[in-house]
Amino acid sequence: MAYMSQEGYDKLVAELQHLESVERPKASAAIAEARDKGDLSENAEYDAAKEAQAHLEDKINRMKLSIAEAKIIDTSRLSTDSVQILSTVEMTNLTTKAKMTYTIVSESEANLKEGKIAITTPIAQGLLNKKEGDEVEISIPRGTIKLRIDKITV
Repeated sequence: MAYMSQEGYDKLVAELQHLESVERPKASAAIAEARDKGDLSENAEYDAAKEAQAHLEDKINRMKLSIAEAKIIDTSRLSTDSVQILSTVEMTNLTTKAKMTYTIVSESEANLKEGKIAITTPIAQGLLNKKEGDEVEISIPRGTIKLRIDKITV
């Protein structure tokens, strides 16, 4: 089961509809075009188009599964007492004094450019259930970081 916001769910559904209504017909057209070029036994274009279609179908199937297993969280019922999924956490790196803000989301919604990190990441795991003012040490691939939680919002 994947917990996600309504916004994340809606984006996933829209992307799936795009893949099914736009990308799938494109993939079929590419296969048909390659097939028309003759001998399939030595047709690299045909093989590439078939492989691209297989990847697309795999992606569509994974998205359908994510949508089927999605549990939409009502953000109005979330607490800011401690860090949980869909919490936005403002924190300070105690070593570098750098300030950062992340929102903890499901894996399908994660987007570092938007400041959204997956709940499965080491930082998110280290922040879960912590409160404002808490200082945490989190092991990340580059070592250990020390963070202070400054503010939790939804």
